[in-house]
Amino acid sequence: MAVANGSEEIEAGIEELNVNEKEEEEVENGGVEEGEDGEVKAKKKKKKKKKKKKTGGIAEQTEPPTVPLRCFFPDNVYPEGEIQHYTGNNENRISNEELREKERLEADLYNSVRKSSEVHRRVRQYMNTKIKPGIKLIDMCEQLENCNRTLVEAEGLKAGIAFPTGCSINHVAAHYTPNKGDDTVLQYDDVMKVDFGTHINGRIIDCAYTVSFNEKYDKLLEAVKDATNTGVKEAGIDARLNEIGEAIQEVMESYEVELDGKTYPVKAIRNLNGHSIGPYQIHAGKSVPIVKGGSGEKMDEGEFYAIETFGSTGKGYVREGLECSHYMKNFEVGHVPLRMPRAKQLLATIDRNFGTLAFCRRYLDRLGEEKYLMGLKNLVSSGIIDPYPPLCDIKGSYTAQFEHTIFLRPTCKEVLSRGDDF
Repeated sequence: MAVANGSEEIEAGIEELNVNEKEEEEVENGGVEEGEDGEVKAKKKKKKKKKKKKTGGIAEQTEPPTVPLRCFFPDNVYPEGEIQHYTGNNENRISNEELREKERLEADLYNSVRKSSEVHRRVRQYMNTKIKPGIKLIDMCEQLENCNRTLVEAEGLKAGIAFPTGCSINHVAAHYTPNKGDDTVLQYDDVMKVDFGTHINGRIIDCAYTVSFNEKYDKLLEAVKDATNTGVKEAGIDARLNEIGEAIQEVMESYEVELDGKTYPVKAIRNLNGHSIGPYQIHAGKSVPIVKGGSGEKMDEGEFYAIETFGSTGKGYVREGLECSHYMKNFEVGHVPLRMPRAKQLLATIDRNFGTLAFCRRYLDRLGEEKYLMGLKNLVSSGIIDPYPPLCDIKGSYTAQFEHTIFLRPTCKEVLSRGDDF
């Protein structure tokens, strides 16, 4: 994918950083000067007040952001996520020297996913100043995605956006992003799920939160946030997936919300789940339920998980509805012969720019693809591309979502996407 707009500002910022560092080095080394008699003498060292730089990088970010994240971390070391210690039979892992050494050998992987997590935190910090009633959802998504591309320095399949920005509203729980021509505007009484991801070398950070402006929805959001934090707490090496789901449901459904004089129990949406994450694979095979029942399979060391929960004032069950915007190449698909030339051409574009990462129609528009709907339909009917339409509870209901990506390290659990906001 193309590098974000504002490349001149990026180069200027990096150049300023290099110049400052060079000046500081010259002052520190002293240098030489020639005296009146021609004798070469050492210059007197002058103390020069160094410019303050935020988080060790250049002074500050621009508005809108045009400076990549790496410029704020010249040592290329990114902040660790929230650490939670294992309990039970795994509580001594934190002090096991062999496991610590195992982690040291994976330092590059850890640093990479932490960088992607820091991008996510900064994107949502910026967007929270922009998400207000009256904003067009398509404009909001494009602002968020441009910021994401800039900070992570999007480059083809090496780094970039992990999946389309979800901005599902009210009874729509997931998988909605506006297609071209969709002029939906965010309203004061809307409940919107903001779900977006970043990746570096296919390692995905999947994180979501819910935005509402009317305080009457606060209990709904509180219930879902509490449930997600419960899921994060219960997750760990050897944790059983069905037990995590039961704990989530118990917390979620202990809440109720009063809307316009009527009280609604908060229901966990039983056919939506968290999931394991693999390289370039957003759903890597294991599902983390948010209700009791399901698989008794265990979580394993070294796995990444998206712990996400959804609560609803409706039936607590979603169905496909509305116009489809999300698509993704089937991770398991082999070679499938195609007769339609336009489908072949479109598949080449998808392979080159997204691989097995999810994409949406807006992304194809951005790449200059035109008149591709028949080709896309052919790829779907051939089983090469899977469609992911919006998922909806009953009309008139409200849904909320919170989600974090966790990493089951050998010694501890790291909540990679945790921030000051949630």
